[in-house]
Amino acid sequence: MRILITGGKGQLGADLEKELAGPGGHEVISLGRDRLDVTRPEQVQEAVEAARPEVIIHAAAYTHVDGCELDPDRAYLVNALGARNAAVAAAKVKAKLVYISTDYVFDGQKQTPYTEFDPPAPLSVYGKSKLAGEKYAAAFSSRHFIVRTAWLYGPRGTNFVKTMLKLAAAQPEVAVVDDQVGTPTFTEDLARFIAVLVPTELYGLYHASNNGACSWFDFARAIFKLAGRSPVRVRPISTAELNRPAPRPACSVLDNYCLRLQGLPDLRPWEEALAEFFRKYRSELAF
Repeated sequence: MRILITGGKGQLGADLEKELAGPGGHEVISLGRDRLDVTRPEQVQEAVEAARPEVIIHAAAYTHVDGCELDPDRAYLVNALGARNAAVAAAKVKAKLVYISTDYVFDGQKQTPYTEFDPPAPLSVYGKSKLAGEKYAAAFSSRHFIVRTAWLYGPRGTNFVKTMLKLAAAQPEVAVVDDQVGTPTFTEDLARFIAVLVPTELYGLYHASNNGACSWFDFARAIFKLAGRSPVRVRPISTAELNRPAPRPACSVLDNYCLRLQGLPDLRPWEEALAEFFRKYRSELAF
C-alpha cells in the first residue's frame, strides 16, 4: 500500500513513517512543511497526483494552542483549510483519508470520559479550527477516518515531557496546573493503532488515546519519578494562575469507545506507555 503523510517531520508524523515503512511494510511518502505547504491547495493536489497514494494521513497541523488563540487566521488556514485541501486531493485520487484531531474539540464540562457520540463544543481557537478540519474531512472525503487523540509526546519534536525535563535541569521547583485532566498519549502507540486502522474499511470517527487519566501535575510527577528527578519539587497551580491566552477544557479524557465496539485493539494505560518511553529513549533525553 502506498501511503502519503503530511506533517511528516512532526513528532507523530515521524513515528507514523517508522511504523508504516518498517520491514515488510508499506511504501511511505513522508512530506514535511519544507516540501508541502498544506495551506496551498494547488501544491497539495500536485503532491498527491505525483504520489498517487492509496491512503493520505493528514498529520500536518498548527498545534500551538496559545499561538492559535493569538493568530486565528493562521489556525484556520492550517487546521481547517489545510484539512479541506487534503480531503479534496484524496477524493480526486480515490485515496482513503486519515485526519488527526484533538480532545480540545470538547469543553471539558462532562464528568465522565467523552465518547465519539458526545457533541463537541470547543473553547479555544485551536479546538474550533480542528473541529472545522473534521467537518471538511467528512464533507469532501467519503472514505475518511477521523482520529481524535490527546496530550501527545514522543522522542521527536517538542512536548510536555521534554519541557518538564528541561525545566527540572534549570530550576529546583516547577509549577504545573492541577485542574486540567486528560490522558498522555505516546506517539508510537497512536502510530501502531493507525497502522491497524488504515487497511480496513471501518470509516468514521475514533478516539485513540492511551487509557486512564491524570492532571498535568500528576503527569509531571510521573515524568520526574521515571527520570530519577524526584527531588524536584512540583508545585500545583490553577489554570487561572497560569493565565494563558487560550482557554483549556478542565477534563478532556477520551473514551476509545468505537475501538471496543468494533473489536479493534485498544491502547494501553498511559503509565505503561510512559515507562516504555523512558526505557527506550532515556539516553536521548535531556536530564
